[in-house]
Amino acid sequence: MRTAAIMVAMTLALPAHAFQARNGMTVTPSGGQEFVVRYDSQAADADYWCAAGDFAQRSLGLASKTRVYRVSPTPRKAGQGISFTLDAAEASGQTGITTFGGLDDGAFSAGGAAASFCENFRFPRLF
Repeated sequence: MRTAAIMVAMTLALPAHAFQARNGMTVTPSGGQEFVVRYDSQAADADYWCAAGDFAQRSLGLASKTRVYRVSPTPRKAGQGISFTLDAAEASGQTGITTFGGLDDGAFSAGGAAASFCENFRFPRLF
């Protein structure tokens, strides 16, 4: 019961336009085709990609093959979230994740990011 109350309180604390990804991270549209996965001190780059792929599919309703590009340069500065876009022209050209094979354009497909990086469910952060 207490967990349910905490989850409801966390959901109500989010701005109306924010999206909570299935790994508990918060995604906020930032205009145009860009969006930001907010900073989380416990998160790795894979967690940010999970949230980006999940947002593209569940919030924007995009196909799983849609390419999602990282805008923020790597490495990310301490205390900063990561910006993503659907526009290849805005991409930084780096994913921040070591990949083997496939396209090397600083992007993952939305479905690939969600399937690869959301495999381990994490409980929502309380702090």
